[in-house]
Amino acid sequence: SNNNNNKNECILSGIMSVNGKKVLHMDRNPYYGGESSSITPLEELYKRFGISDSPPESMGRGRDWNVDLIPKFLMANGKNTVCQLVKMLLYTEVTRYLDFKVVEGSFVYKGGKIYKVPSTETEALASNLMGMFEKRRFRKFLVFVANFDENDPKTFEGVDPKLTTMGDVYKKFDLGQDVVDFTGHALALYRTDDYLEQPCLETINRIKLYSESLARYGKSPYLYPLYGLGELPQGFARLSAIYGGTYMLNKPVDEIVMEGGHVVGVKSEGEVARCKQLICDPSYIPDRVHKVGQVIRVICVLSHPIKNTNDANSCQIIIPQNQVNRKSACVRRYLYAVTSRGHIYVWKYIAIASTTVETSDPEAEIEPALELLEPIDQKFVAISDMYDPRDDGTESQIFASRSYDATTHFETTCNDIKDIYKRMTGSDFDFENMKRKQNDVFGEDEQ
Repeated sequence: SNNNNNKNECILSGIMSVNGKKVLHMDRNPYYGGESSSITPLEELYKRFGISDSPPESMGRGRDWNVDLIPKFLMANGKNTVCQLVKMLLYTEVTRYLDFKVVEGSFVYKGGKIYKVPSTETEALASNLMGMFEKRRFRKFLVFVANFDENDPKTFEGVDPKLTTMGDVYKKFDLGQDVVDFTGHALALYRTDDYLEQPCLETINRIKLYSESLARYGKSPYLYPLYGLGELPQGFARLSAIYGGTYMLNKPVDEIVMEGGHVVGVKSEGEVARCKQLICDPSYIPDRVHKVGQVIRVICVLSHPIKNTNDANSCQIIIPQNQVNRKSACVRRYLYAVTSRGHIYVWKYIAIASTTVETSDPEAEIEPALELLEPIDQKFVAISDMYDPRDDGTESQIFASRSYDATTHFETTCNDIKDIYKRMTGSDFDFENMKRKQNDVFGEDEQ
């Protein structure tokens, strides 16, 4: 199995190595993780975005900065693949350097203001987002969700998890539009309102996951690697290496070699590495992918915490689509940075706003999010095309990952990883089986 670039590919190379495949991982970049990497020093970020000026002295030392181009949060209690895989990295010696922080808060935008997202009965009753009667109805809804068990019809309260739409569940509890907005976008983390017409089981499970993750750590349900997401691809690279995988950075890919309609190798600098299967991101195979949209991301450097967030040092703010007359939600997350200038420590904050592009003026679309961040010291704007593979890869044995979307968390990334795994191996990803294979190498005691 031969492998190229990006966080998904790094994770898959780790999985395939543990599963006994011989993996060569080539990356044209000098760093792990492709477009989802962490950039350091700060000067490199300026260069990457074509800003000719050097960072001002007020930004402190460039090497103190580590900026994620596409930040994604992990759910603390996630049962999804990435959360499971991070747990797996933590089992092994691979991530003794990987520290996680709890993100301090989750907020939602309504009528020009920011409110804390209520996700427990106590928070619901204390929230300013809703009137008194709405609070009681929302509390009843949360109790229903907490008690809901898809294997116990006694908990259904007249709802059929596979037939009743989520829109009908909201109606059952008589929830108003604002409550529906923050429940769908800030708790269930949907980008659009399409889910309202779908069976309710998936949404109920998403809200349960949010609440259970929140219960685990208290402040918010999200975790974030302390030194940036660039740590994750490196962790999986180490995991792959433990199981015999080979990594080559700074390795250009000149040609994907085909015979009889399927891949047999990758040519680089005159040499061919033979393979039976290939995983890569869309940039390596432009003729095998098609454009499905665009995402705008704006990285902002601030000298202050965001207003109305209780001076949280890290948080996520979701702007539901109905609040800004859009088809999809805007999301913003921010983390703080400490840098030094001489012997004085300087507090800086990094905020990232992102959304799916819907018009010919993406910067105007992201403006409501940027207004909440003012004043902004420096911003870096990126508009990226999103690509999907044209086919499932079973014939060519070339498996392309999907481009990163505008979401702030790993759910869609997980689905892509599981999907590629199934197409490559013909079976579903089995985390327990992987843990057993790991025990064979590390032994029970070390875990």
